[in-house]
Amino acid sequence: MLKRPFIAVVVIFIAWSLLDFVIHGLLLQETYEATASLWRPMEEMNMTLMYIVTLAYTVCFVAIYDVFVSQKSVSTGIKYGALFGLAAGISMGFGSYTFMPIPWSLALSWFTGTLVESIVAGALAGAIIKQSDNRPL
Repeated sequence: MLKRPFIAVVVIFIAWSLLDFVIHGLLLQETYEATASLWRPMEEMNMTLMYIVTLAYTVCFVAIYDVFVSQKSVSTGIKYGALFGLAAGISMGFGSYTFMPIPWSLALSWFTGTLVESIVAGALAGAIIKQSDNRPL
């Protein structure tokens, strides 16, 4: 049944959008202003595409959990989110640092933000997509 995964996608998309606002819109605002030459001006940013990308990322996150994790629970979701967040955060933060002239503090913030967002999403996925004995694999 796709009801629980669909609900998980909606809830995690909203959570990630809110966390992105807090992390990038509030906490990192001064850092982005100090490195303004690296970014598009706000009026050139494609916010619609950003939300489409976030939605696609959310669908993939939930699908991997739903299809490949057999023991679904909050605890398992947190572990999944932490592992996913480590992989994505290393790429996002430190991978970007290798080829972009961003400050080390920004790379570390991107890594940490991605890790935190993924752990939160894993907990949400685990809570929403609960283990059921009669669910097909």
